[in-house]
Amino acid sequence: MTVPFQRLTQTRATAALETAPALLKTWIDAALPELLARRPDAEFNGTLMQWFHWYLPADGSHWTRLEREAEALAEAGITALWLPPAYKGTSGGFDVGYGVYDLFDLGEFDQKGSVRTKYGSRDEYAQAVAKARSLGVQVYADVVFNHKMGADYEEEFVAIPFDPNDRNRPLGDARTIRSWTGFNFPGRGERHSAMKWRWYHFDSVDYNSLDPNFRAVWRMADKNFETKVDLQGGNYDYLMGADLDMNHPEVLGELRHWGRWLLDTIGVDGFRLDAIKHINGDFFVNWLNDLEDYAQRDLFCVGEYWTYDLGTLSWYIANAGGQLSLFDAPLHNNFHQASRSGGFYDMRRILDGTLMKEFPLFAVTLVENHDTQPLQALESPVESWFKPLAYAIILLRAEGYPCIFYADYYGAHYRDRGRDGNEYEIWLDSHRDILDCLLFARQRYAYGAQYDYFDHPDIIGWTRLGTAQHPEPMAALLSDGPGGGKWMEVGRPNARFRDLTGHVSGEIYTNEQGWGEFFCAGGSVSVWVPAP
Repeated sequence: MTVPFQRLTQTRATAALETAPALLKTWIDAALPELLARRPDAEFNGTLMQWFHWYLPADGSHWTRLEREAEALAEAGITALWLPPAYKGTSGGFDVGYGVYDLFDLGEFDQKGSVRTKYGSRDEYAQAVAKARSLGVQVYADVVFNHKMGADYEEEFVAIPFDPNDRNRPLGDARTIRSWTGFNFPGRGERHSAMKWRWYHFDSVDYNSLDPNFRAVWRMADKNFETKVDLQGGNYDYLMGADLDMNHPEVLGELRHWGRWLLDTIGVDGFRLDAIKHINGDFFVNWLNDLEDYAQRDLFCVGEYWTYDLGTLSWYIANAGGQLSLFDAPLHNNFHQASRSGGFYDMRRILDGTLMKEFPLFAVTLVENHDTQPLQALESPVESWFKPLAYAIILLRAEGYPCIFYADYYGAHYRDRGRDGNEYEIWLDSHRDILDCLLFARQRYAYGAQYDYFDHPDIIGWTRLGTAQHPEPMAALLSDGPGGGKWMEVGRPNARFRDLTGHVSGEIYTNEQGWGEFFCAGGSVSVWVPAP
């Protein structure tokens, strides 16, 4: 298990134990020495970027754009990239990648109406990954193992209908149904893998062409829903398409083979795991252990378990033995709520109930992603004015492994229909200027002891006192309401400081004890660093 590139300290790890559920506390007590021993020897503030959003143009040029942009990203301070699903989806060259059809087709075979994927060809993907890695930027592949879609033909089998809103309640007896579960991959044949998928490799579907108007989740008669999944709807094993049976030995063998094949042919450094709340909680631990044994190196893994319940997330971390990090969905939700509160959010509570606060070693912190952006499934956007504040929190604090969203860096413009059926035109602002500023501050100043000043409902701040390798201190101050000032300690007596963001002009001077009164404008963030 690779701990994300961040400085781990005994103090931070021990603090997490104070509020940990019993299971996680027991595990951390036993595993903490090994976790700390695996930290990087040198101080290094890593930053991940999700290098895509849902509405990228389907022009097949994403991989070539990445190859051109990789050097600028590395220079800006991006140390890892989470790339979109690179394999062929059911919509061919238009598929974002989550309607996965063929894991082994990375834009190499004529299937689903195209050779390339939405993002480009296999060769372009490999070249982009190689370019990023040559610059010291890690690459994490997006893994969609929950389901398959776009089958090549229908099959008949016996299944039991269950209520989609209560998967513990059958809606009738077992019967013969017909559904799309046969995968032959005619464009690929047996290249890279000889396995053909049949109905018995799945445990449930949601369509029966013999009775297409009967709405149900159809569970194969001789199967059970997976255990250790989210309990929404009674059992949230089934999400969409043909749901993989994670107890079938041929399925397990094929997913293991695919992981090894990807490491051999593309050479990624880790994985982002999609929809893990729908997959048996033990699966990815075994899968990752096998890949690390095969590769003889650590692989970073972050899972998408999208819930705002901290107890559920802590259970998953403990069940996985700390081998997986998780996205900090509760922190995103706090940002969303704060941005919609018109300046009346109590900023003292912005970290409450989050992985960042309670379990920072396992938190991948984020402001936005492709699912939360406007018009998507988990739509809960953080308003544009608040994003600089939110990014300051994830980039300049000691806790968590921060992830920047592509659309927040480059901006985005698209049209789509909302849940109400109406079409909307969306413009997302580029925050590249302030993000580059915060990335610079993260690389140069965000080190050492952290003193918090979360003592006002609008204006909060913290300082970083630096280390021997990075001796320059920093003071961050932000407000969701009126501007103002706050006395904070930076450990640098009689020194001049300036606002790196330029939001507040002039300089401030610290006193003989290394304290200063730092300022920020209303609805803004300022980062004070030693003046040259």
